[in-house]
Amino acid sequence: MEISIKHEKELVVSLKGRLDTVTSVDFTEKMNKEEIKEEVVIIDMKELEYISSAGLRALLALKKSLSACKKELEIHNLNPICQEVFKVTGFNNVLTVK
Repeated sequence: MEISIKHEKELVVSLKGRLDTVTSVDFTEKMNKEEIKEEVVIIDMKELEYISSAGLRALLALKKSLSACKKELEIHNLNPICQEVFKVTGFNNVLTVK
């Protein structure tokens, strides 16, 4: 999986590939090391092909750590496959999806 991070008005994290058991560890480590000054973190999933339960857990953990710092997490550009995963698991009600 490729992860690119841009600090702008919001922190934009673009994911490309698969967010699964193996890559969710890399994602979590990268996000834990990132100095987040922005109030909103956007995870752009336009190029994300697949997300597993481990990927969903990584997003939930990120949301919890951001909430503790009074910051928001938004998920953008879900493809139809990932939209279905979010819908079936109820994550579309737990995370802000735009």
